[in-house]
Amino acid sequence: MQAYEYINNLIPPLKYTDKVSMALTWMESIRTNTLPVVDAGFFKGLVTDEMIYNLNDGELTIKDMDLEAEACYVFKDKHIYDVLRVASEHHAVMVAVIDRESVYHGVITLEDAVSAFADTLSIQSQGGVLILSMYMTDYSLFEISRVIESENAKVLSSFISNDPLDASKIKVTIKVDKTELRHIKATLERFGYRIIDQYQEETGISSEHDRLGNLMRFLDI
Repeated sequence: MQAYEYINNLIPPLKYTDKVSMALTWMESIRTNTLPVVDAGFFKGLVTDEMIYNLNDGELTIKDMDLEAEACYVFKDKHIYDVLRVASEHHAVMVAVIDRESVYHGVITLEDAVSAFADTLSIQSQGGVLILSMYMTDYSLFEISRVIESENAKVLSSFISNDPLDASKIKVTIKVDKTELRHIKATLERFGYRIIDQYQEETGISSEHDRLGNLMRFLDI
């Protein structure tokens, strides 16, 4: 799942010499509010329709603008995880893909990245999700997996994020291959783990909407 595999070839890059009015036309044509800017083959940042509207001068060129998200890129051999991370850090709807010589190769939209991640086996597979809160010093995926496996279950995926309610702690999101979580939850709590939330998938979930919902719960977005 390397980044270059998910480049969206329908999104063209703007050049410094392009007029902002043309940028708006392209955005309307391909139904996006953001476009990448490339100069001499190198990624320079992103332009949004809001930035152009604020200028209120269609004769200006892209070079006249202060671009944003100049660091909103990933190397083409990076995992799709990194695309999601960078998009989140920059609050961007797309991420540029470059090689190790910094040459621009294209962009991946956030929608494409989420869809790619939702297609992974761990997200599609039937199961349940548990969210634990703990100090980073107490985190050990090996120990958590050992406890879960004592209930004849397997960890399919795990995800760590900051706990917005307690800056000193992390949230550990665990997807397991069981839909019945009662016994797993009880065993984890017996070993001192604090469960702050859980999601149990219903049998037969297979639609795109449901899989995307499962992904959002897994990532806790």
